[in-house]
Amino acid sequence: MIHIVFQTSDVHVLQQAMALDPDLQGDVLQIHDDLAVGPLSSLDTPDGWQTRRDWWKTVVEFTPYTEASGMSDDQMTLHKLRQVLDADPTVEVWVWMAQNAHDVCGYYWLVNRLKDYQGRVQVLYLNNLPFLTEKGTIFYPVYLFEIQPSEFRKAKRLARPITPSEFEIDPDEWARLCQEDAGVRLLEGGKKIAGRAYDHFDKDLLSNITTQWQKVSRVLGNTLHRMKVKTGDAFLLWRLRTLVASGALQMTGDLSKGWTAAEVKLPGGPAAEGEGAEGAPAAAGTASAAGPSSGAAAPPTK
Repeated sequence: MIHIVFQTSDVHVLQQAMALDPDLQGDVLQIHDDLAVGPLSSLDTPDGWQTRRDWWKTVVEFTPYTEASGMSDDQMTLHKLRQVLDADPTVEVWVWMAQNAHDVCGYYWLVNRLKDYQGRVQVLYLNNLPFLTEKGTIFYPVYLFEIQPSEFRKAKRLARPITPSEFEIDPDEWARLCQEDAGVRLLEGGKKIAGRAYDHFDKDLLSNITTQWQKVSRVLGNTLHRMKVKTGDAFLLWRLRTLVASGALQMTGDLSKGWTAAEVKLPGGPAAEGEGAEGAPAAAGTASAAGPSSGAAAPPTK
């Protein structure tokens, strides 16, 4: 058995569940790329793949993450998975996804590439299903890693084969997402994905920024904690840098030294120490690396 998940924390919790339930034993593979954000146009072509890779390089600048967000790893993971499936016709794949756009977009990308293995690919979709917390209260998980390892005994009963009709229809949905090429993709229920502009989460950032200076790390932390629909911190930082480049925000400090080494605020309010009347300078390297300056930015092109 081979398990496929879409987030790093999912790997850890699934491995803990395996220790409790031998029936779940198997290899765990992760698809790293967060396909809920960024360009998808012509992604199955070398040019489209490179466009997305270049976009990720811009997004992960000034973050602790590696460039291209695991895109190369995903291609190799898929290649090795196919080799295993071709070599042993008894191997099954279990695709785990919870009710969030990251997982569902990853599923659409994956199912489009596993058509040749119908009957051997199971899906486990935690869609509006209740589970127990550590304290015994009921909740509806948005992410797989929110489930207690002991609750995976219940979750595994959701496994079902991806149907022939899904192998026909779901790749069409992936093609639609690629053609639409929205900047942000949101889950609207079931497996329905809706596209939004790149600036969709800017309102969440701006609601946590005032005319008082705050460390970038605090702004990102507060935004991620308070926003109802989550996205990655690297994407939020890229949007923050884009807002600085457009003049919607001011930044001081040196972002290249870390998220605690730079501060951000709305225009106006008190000046930072050493700041002139024209406002705080942008963090070192930030404006030039911020990517597109428009609030509804398009991805950088090759």
